[in-house]
Parts: sequence; C-alpha cells; structure tokens
Amino acid sequence: MTDPTMDEIAPAHTLSRRSLLLYLGAGLSVALLAACGQGSAADSNAPGANGSAASSAPAPKTSSPTKVTIGYFPNVTHAPALVAAAHDAFRSAMPPGVSIDYKTFNAGPALIEALFGKAVDLGYVGPSPAVNGYVQSKGQALRIIAGAMSGGALFVVRPAANIKDAKDLSGKKIGSPQRGNTQDISLRFYLKNNGLKPRDEGGSVDVVPTANPDIVNLFKQGQIDGAWVPEPWASTIVQQAGGQVFLDERKLWPDGKFVTTNVVATTQLLRDRPDILAGFLKAHVEAVTFIVNHAAEARQTVGEQITRITTQALPAEIIESSFANQDVTYDPLVKTVIAQADSAYSLGFLGDSKPDLSNLFELGPLNAVLAAAGKAAVA
Repeated sequence: MTDPTMDEIAPAHTLSRRSLLLYLGAGLSVALLAACGQGSAADSNAPGANGSAASSAPAPKTSSPTKVTIGYFPNVTHAPALVAAAHDAFRSAMPPGVSIDYKTFNAGPALIEALFGKAVDLGYVGPSPAVNGYVQSKGQALRIIAGAMSGGALFVVRPAANIKDAKDLSGKKIGSPQRGNTQDISLRFYLKNNGLKPRDEGGSVDVVPTANPDIVNLFKQGQIDGAWVPEPWASTIVQQAGGQVFLDERKLWPDGKFVTTNVVATTQLLRDRPDILAGFLKAHVEAVTFIVNHAAEARQTVGEQITRITTQALPAEIIESSFANQDVTYDPLVKTVIAQADSAYSLGFLGDSKPDLSNLFELGPLNAVLAAAGKAAVA
C-alpha cells in the first residue's frame, strides 16, 4: 500500500494493542487542549496534546460536553476507521468532556441521510454519496476533509454466466451495494461507456442494489451473475463463492489511483468545534500511518472488527487479498472525486445542471495536522 509520505515511515513490525495506543498517542501534535483553552499539566500526556505550539483552530463556541458520532462501514476500504475505533484512538484524541459514538452502515447514501438528520457528525464514505449530499444540500451540509482509501473495488462474475467482455453483460443480473453509492455509479458508468443501460432505464442489464453481505449469498445461490463491490466483499466472492475477477477498477484510472473512501464532516462541526475536528484528524492520520507501518496487525484488527459488526468471520486470506487490492491514504485524491462526480452527473444523479463543487473540500484542518507532523500538505 502507498501513502503520500512513505519516505517518513519506519520499518514495519508487530505491536500489541497497548503498544498501538502508545504509538497513536506519540505521533502528531495538534495541541488540542490549547485550542480548547482547557489544557493542564495533567492533560499533557493525552494522545494528540503535548503542550507544544497552539493549534491554529479557534476556541470552540461552547465548552459544554459534546457527543460526536462517527459513521463508517464494516468494509476493508474503511480500514483507518476500523483500526482507530478498535483501539479508542478517536476517543483518546478528543478534548475533555467530548464523548464518541459510532454508527455503521452498508453504503454511502444511508450514511449521508444520517448526516442530514444530525445522527452523524463525521463519516467515512465514498465520493459519490459525498458529492450527492453536498449537491442536495446546496453545499450547506458537509465538506470532504480527508482521504482514507484508494482502490479496493472490483467487478466479479460467476464463471457459469460466461461473461468474457462487456457485451456479455446484456441480459445479466449484476449486484451493487446501494443505488447511487460509489460502486453503483462505477457500474452504471461502465455500462454506459460500453453501450449498455440498466433495465430500469430501458436497457438490458438488471442492476440489483443489495447489501454487501446479501450480495455474497445471492452470488452463491446463482441469483446474480456478477457484482461491483468494495473489499472485503470482492475477495469473499472470489474465495468463497467461486467468483472470478472481471475487472479491477484500478485499471480504469491513471496510475491505478482513485478514491474509494473519503472523510466528510458536517459544516456545523467545522464551524463550531475545530478542536474536535483537529483531534479526529490527528487520530485518522496516525491510523493511516499505522496501517502502512504495521500491516499484519492492522489486517488482524480490521478482520476482527468486520467479524464483530457483521457476525460473519472472515478468513485471514480474504483480508490479505483485500488489502492487496487497495492503498490506504489520507490524501482525498481531489481530481478523482471530481471525475467520479462527472460520471454521476452524466448518469443523471446530480440534477439537470452540472454542480459547482468549488467548496466541496475543506483541507485546511488536515494540512494543519500534517504540518505539525512535518508531512507534506495535500491539495
């Protein structure tokens, strides 16, 4: 896996859970307590707060206790969230009096709906739902604040379906996680580029939006002929349901890089609690770096978390295959987000006029965290 600052990463080795907490707490310095105006000597050992230069974030508008809800999916493509949540890194990076709650989702549109309903403050989500949420709210609801994963999405097919090239998809049933989610858009755009349409648009391909675990079962039962899904579901289908990789989506992108998962924040959180945002991003960047440095332990943690959430145990070989198909990164890969938004617009998902996405990204807080760690800024 790659990272924007690979030259700054130490050799990998395996850590215990306690060591992970120490690692995550020893990295970046954001001076959260100084930002809150509540720092003390007793607080100086808390992860992300060492009493060094003050954060550029202004003091919060309120000092009352705050609960922050972080949303993510039980997917390998959400590995930074799974690793950080498993070891309480987000909670440890919060200012005093701030509690953390978590919600898990199957696909992006549901997470964005929860964000609209103020049930989620920060979320790991694909670019298509993030853009759609931004457009639906006329730019008022959210901003993309960081990247999380590149790659990790594949189009897998049943050998018995005899799908050798795009034209063979006519008359077939193909699964996607949810209508309008990132993989669903990729599937529909691929069909369009190959002169095909979904049956609900007058075409000949049945696109079947279904929750990822159910896609695996439908595939095993022969009720769908293929699926465009994120990891670990693609590797699960290949290893447990006899699927074949028809297309690794990385082959459709320059240098094989495209964003699968970004991080979004509500505009209210950006405005009112920059200290909370700084703490979250500190933990996020450290989790990304930890995954690169300590891949074996990260894979184990991710597998354990997916099993806990879905109650479906994943063999180590599926997790390993999943990680091989993706690259963890805190870079939001802005150009690929815009390209995917163009695809969604061409499919009719973003309204009648091309949306203005000039304010979709707010990368200042991330770059402040990276600067404090001596890492290069992203753009």
